[in-house]
Amino acid sequence: MRDSQSQDRCLVDPTGRYLAMHLWEGVLTMMRLGERKNKMVLTWMDQVRLSELFIKASTFLYTETGHPKIAFLYQSRADSGDAKLATYRMTTDDRNTEASKFNPDRDREIDTDVPDPSASMLIPVRKVEEGVKRHNVRNVESAKAHIGGLVVVGETRLLYIDEVTKATVESALKEASIFVAWAEYNEVNYFLADDYGNLHLLTLVTESSDSVVVTGMDVNLIGKTSRASHLVYLGNDLLFVASHYGDSQLFRLDLQNEDPKALLQLVQALPNIGPILDFAVMDMGNRGDEGQLGNEYSSGQARIVTCSGVHKDGSLRSVRSGVGLEDIGILADLEHCRGLFSLKTYGTPKADILAVSFLTETRVFKFDSQGEVEELESFSGFALNQQTLLAMDLQGGRLLQVTPAAATLLDSESGLTIASWGPGAERSIINASANSKSLLLSVDGTELVSLSIISDDLRVVRERDISQQDQVACIHVPTQPDNVGVVGFWSSGTVSIIDLHTLEPTHGESLRSSQDDASIPRDLALVQILPPHVSGPTLFVAMQDGNVITFNIAKDLALTNRKRVILGMRQARFHLLPQPDGIHSIFATTEHPSLIYGSEGRIVYSAVTAEEATYICPFDTLAFPDCIVLATDKQLKICHIDRERRTHVRPLPMNETVRRIAYSPKEKVFGLGCIRRELVAGEEVVQSSFKLVDEVIFDRVGRSFPLGSPSYTELVECVVRAELRDSYGNPAERFIVGTSFLPDPDYAPGTNVRGRMLFFGIDADRNPYLILSHELKGACRCLAVIEDSGHGGGPAIVVGLTKTVVVCRYEETSSTTGEVTRLATYRPSSFTAEICVRGNMIAVADLMKSVSLVEYVPGGGDGGAAPRLVERARHFGTVWATAVGFVQDDEEGGWLEADADGNLVVLRRNAEGVTAEDRRRMEITSEINLGEMVNRIREVEVETTPGALIVPRAFLGTVEGGIYMFGTVAPHVQDLLLRFQGKLAGVLKTAGDIEFRTYRAFRNAEREADGPFRFLDGELLERFLDVDEATQETICKGLGPTVEDMRNMVEELRRMH
Repeated sequence: MRDSQSQDRCLVDPTGRYLAMHLWEGVLTMMRLGERKNKMVLTWMDQVRLSELFIKASTFLYTETGHPKIAFLYQSRADSGDAKLATYRMTTDDRNTEASKFNPDRDREIDTDVPDPSASMLIPVRKVEEGVKRHNVRNVESAKAHIGGLVVVGETRLLYIDEVTKATVESALKEASIFVAWAEYNEVNYFLADDYGNLHLLTLVTESSDSVVVTGMDVNLIGKTSRASHLVYLGNDLLFVASHYGDSQLFRLDLQNEDPKALLQLVQALPNIGPILDFAVMDMGNRGDEGQLGNEYSSGQARIVTCSGVHKDGSLRSVRSGVGLEDIGILADLEHCRGLFSLKTYGTPKADILAVSFLTETRVFKFDSQGEVEELESFSGFALNQQTLLAMDLQGGRLLQVTPAAATLLDSESGLTIASWGPGAERSIINASANSKSLLLSVDGTELVSLSIISDDLRVVRERDISQQDQVACIHVPTQPDNVGVVGFWSSGTVSIIDLHTLEPTHGESLRSSQDDASIPRDLALVQILPPHVSGPTLFVAMQDGNVITFNIAKDLALTNRKRVILGMRQARFHLLPQPDGIHSIFATTEHPSLIYGSEGRIVYSAVTAEEATYICPFDTLAFPDCIVLATDKQLKICHIDRERRTHVRPLPMNETVRRIAYSPKEKVFGLGCIRRELVAGEEVVQSSFKLVDEVIFDRVGRSFPLGSPSYTELVECVVRAELRDSYGNPAERFIVGTSFLPDPDYAPGTNVRGRMLFFGIDADRNPYLILSHELKGACRCLAVIEDSGHGGGPAIVVGLTKTVVVCRYEETSSTTGEVTRLATYRPSSFTAEICVRGNMIAVADLMKSVSLVEYVPGGGDGGAAPRLVERARHFGTVWATAVGFVQDDEEGGWLEADADGNLVVLRRNAEGVTAEDRRRMEITSEINLGEMVNRIREVEVETTPGALIVPRAFLGTVEGGIYMFGTVAPHVQDLLLRFQGKLAGVLKTAGDIEFRTYRAFRNAEREADGPFRFLDGELLERFLDVDEATQETICKGLGPTVEDMRNMVEELRRMH
């Protein structure tokens, strides 16, 4: 049986008892929904053949008898332009247990031609109770159409049919339109959404307000929405517009309002980044520069800019997964901040003072309840002429300030000094940490001093000189337990937990992984980051090389369960953010700031959208509740921070389809190929253009460059950025745009020209200017840049035309002129869908015949051999390719291919084949069914540690709006993770109890596998962390590693996103 050409469709009758499914062409599958033993169950009825093969629409009808009826809107042949309507009773017996045979000669109840051949929608109309009993009329021609039947919606006409009398009413539309969705408001009013984002109200016109006789139909425009895929009326004047083409929306209706602009009021918009037509990967530690590797720690920081939406809902979306910071205001332009401290004035319930420390001074700002701020000349006896190392509120209305010269207890009401302790002449305090009972100081890095701050004096508890053994690198005093401190040592690279009463170490641990490791601990935090019933306190150690080492703290204060995480290339600085119930989060400032928090019983490291944070402190005030103050190198900001990671989407509405995107790291702009579709005087007008968007401000810059002309339509097919030589021989940034002309000969500008290649530069005002327009005999479907070692070297351009792949050279003859010279050509099997270049190797994704590997062989210069394109290998399979990318660095190379059936296949050359024919074959090394069609594969290069389990290789953007990361698995864990996945699949429950191997098995029209082949499903692996410990032990039995080892391994995988 052939799959349904109009997509799978499931219908439910108005009583909720019957289901009808269109799964195959000309076949109707029927099922009954009933209740058995207090459970809703589906029972099989029948599967029948339909004579109506080419069904446009179908629906159940409202009936008075209780017997289900179904209507089909169909066309007689696939190539015919007609529309016909047929209705059937779904069952033949009175008990509705025996399915109808759908015989067109015996079982059809309505069989009529629809006047509008473009009709594609059926709306069932429920019956309305009449005041007078309604009787069937034998003379159908004199019968009137009553409410209770169905409406056939066309592009130019509407047809209403009474289901009982078969009487019809026909109405013409005021303006032609393509309707795509509907929803019932009441028995006589229905919402209609068209293909251009307009929302209409269809009204059945009756003889009078209390009549049920239909005399006509009226359609009126009530507002603009996203292009609807479905409409759902929720009641209470709320309408939900579900859109696959843009953001879904919730509207409040006020249909009685006389103001036409107030009929629809937007209540909420639900962001949707699908369909993703193209995307660019940013901020992988390299700001998109192709010559620099990203870093492993920054994969969670990746920013992806997508071309999302279609037509008027088209937009750019900047997508980043991480902890969001919302800037509330800029406090001041202050440079080189060295510390931030939140304090209270005497008698206030919340913080209202911000102390900002600099190298030689401290400045104090006071906030009132309205958010107004003033700088204070003095505050409670603070020493403002020195750097503040620590400032905090204490019980009893006291303040503690620690400067390099002294530690001072102050009375917050009078500002008098209660007590003070200083290290003495020519010595200074370099670090300080305290809780509500104790203060720990590091003096000159060689002496530790413990002071008691419980009473109104600074009593020295213990002093200890360690200059003979080591030097102090960092110190920390936790809130709980409050009688210990943590010290990191410089020379030995160790960390110790010390008793604050004796300053003697109770437990210690070396932090260096080898003898050659010279890294030093630079900051410490001992906090309760997970709930106490899940885990005890956790010690975090920030190393000088950007690593963060964690230990679990046992009840006897022993350091256990050591783990290492890479946060950056330079040392992190920890800032504690208190949460309810005594739990803390940690804001780690480095070149890639992160928030460390507990979630679902695990410690999560998540990227923060703040890029230049140096210091932060919590700032919970009356005017700014639950906020933080963040310092950068140049300013102070008040921000609101999310408590956990979210996906942050920043839209830039373009109101047109953004089909292609390319990023120029030198110009810091995106080049966009856009297509605008408008309805002008009832005629659809399509216009393409090339635009620029600034990366930093994320907004349009410069003028738009229109493509095409009124006499023909030109469509953007591809956009790439390239560094080419200008007329003086210097490297210059250029955007190359490939286009196609619509194939209709009435609109093409010439008989042989079917596309163009356009070369753009960017002027000083950031406007694109055209250097060269090169006409082509085929549509320019894809472009890439390849290095050409022959003919003087430099880049060459690979052009994927409709039936040819061409390598050509571009030369600028002046600032506004240039020429293109063809070097070599290659003929693919059918149609070039995508190309990908790696070195001198070109992967050509064919529309029907999978991937071919073609090598570009440069020429020998003047008088030498001409450049050639030589096919080295191909995949001999029928795969309808949509995208291809290079994903594996080894001798054979690995290529990731996506097809139209939602499959992913990894191919490689069989370089070790025995015969030449074997070596020309590309073999499948991995395959899986993703379930979504991939539009674009973008490769990424990420620098990883030697022991990394997964190496990120590419991001994938799908039609459904999904963004996936593809990575290669380290050889030493491949077998373990594959066996682990197999055991997980046998234990975990899936939605609908669908077997994992069946769901993820490769399938297309040619073959169907029995499961994924050498492919790991990351989502399935991460579900291991969600099951209880007994289930985890069952899964890990026989694998080899312990449950804790597997849990750590999965947590490492989870941190990648």
